Amino acid sequence: MSKARLGNVLIGQSGGPTAVINQSLVGIVETCRESGRFDRVIGALHGIAGILDGKFVDLGRESKKTLEAVARTPSSALRSVRKKPTTEECRAILHRIEELNVHAFFYIGGNDSAETANLIDQMAREEGWELHLFHVPKTIDNDLLVTDHCPGYGSAAKFVAQAMMGDNEDNRSLPGIKVDVIMGRNAGWLTAASVLARRHEGDGPHLVYVPENDFSMSSFLGDVERTYKERGRCIVAVSEGIHAKGGAQLIVEGEKDSHGNAQLSGTGALGDFLAAEIKRNLGSKLRVRADTFGYLQRCFAGLASEVDAREAREVGRAAAQAAIKGKQISGSIAIRRKDKRAYEVAYDVIELSRVAKNTRPLEERFIQGSNDIHEDFLEYVTPLVGELPKTAHLTEHPL
Repeated sequence: MSKARLGNVLIGQSGGPTAVINQSLVGIVETCRESGRFDRVIGALHGIAGILDGKFVDLGRESKKTLEAVARTPSSALRSVRKKPTTEECRAILHRIEELNVHAFFYIGGNDSAETANLIDQMAREEGWELHLFHVPKTIDNDLLVTDHCPGYGSAAKFVAQAMMGDNEDNRSLPGIKVDVIMGRNAGWLTAASVLARRHEGDGPHLVYVPENDFSMSSFLGDVERTYKERGRCIVAVSEGIHAKGGAQLIVEGEKDSHGNAQLSGTGALGDFLAAEIKRNLGSKLRVRADTFGYLQRCFAGLASEVDAREAREVGRAAAQAAIKGKQISGSIAIRRKDKRAYEVAYDVIELSRVAKNTRPLEERFIQGSNDIHEDFLEYVTPLVGELPKTAHLTEHPL
């Protein structure tokens, strides 16, 4: 006897893209198609904005070859959106879902996306529409609650590590003071990954600043001056979200997104500001430079972590399998480490409300003082990033 049909599937992608977000998309599509339980697998272009505007594509007609190629392609294949829906828009989204006979909705995104999913899920329950609604996690910030880590983070961390490795060698050749600004509004997970660049004695970053600590300009300048005097050079890794005591931003930018978040990544203002303060206070003739890694961290092609790609596919599959089994009407997928001795993970379904909106800071045990990352962090992050390039230095035998 064949199992009952479950109507149609709807998938959307939201928030900042990643190098592996399409792995999750394909994981959902292939699992739903293989199950034979759904009539159509529909994709919404630009997430909930596409649902409201009626912009859909038929993912069920895509060939396996195309899907596999898309899975290996960075950024959001369905395109993305940053939109906080109103109550009226949530109701319109639900009505569109009903019109399309959708009974399984998968929204791939971060904590803001989880909040949106939670709102729609609550409304569906209130209106009596049976909807298996699953938030499928992704974020390079690695700041979702409950989960051990987030798909997208490992690949972005790999980019940060390799970019910092190259920057370290550049700075070693032409010594000076270098400031690298790395993504991380409220959490320092990605900035912390910069310490993977320390392959030899004396390698940078020599100083690391994350949003979990209040930032003091006087302490910062003292740290830079001391490091420069000791080493003859200084590389600084700093989160874009660093703030003064009380949470005040060092650079006030007027532009905000629909969720009320200040735009931080699309500007080099923080790096320029810190570089100018160093020169003004420590010496105008110092060689001081600043780079903002910016959006390059998210979707750098050809640099995805193998573990990250595999796990991103698996969270998509896990969400689809949960919807097909019907044991839980809605939820989010969390990654759990099964064994600390050998890296192995499991995938759990958790309540949407546990993930929605709130963020998870870099754990206190990984922060060392006001300007560094504890070595225990390497045990946490290394399996997520995978193998990094090997650098070498001349022995420099004297002539």
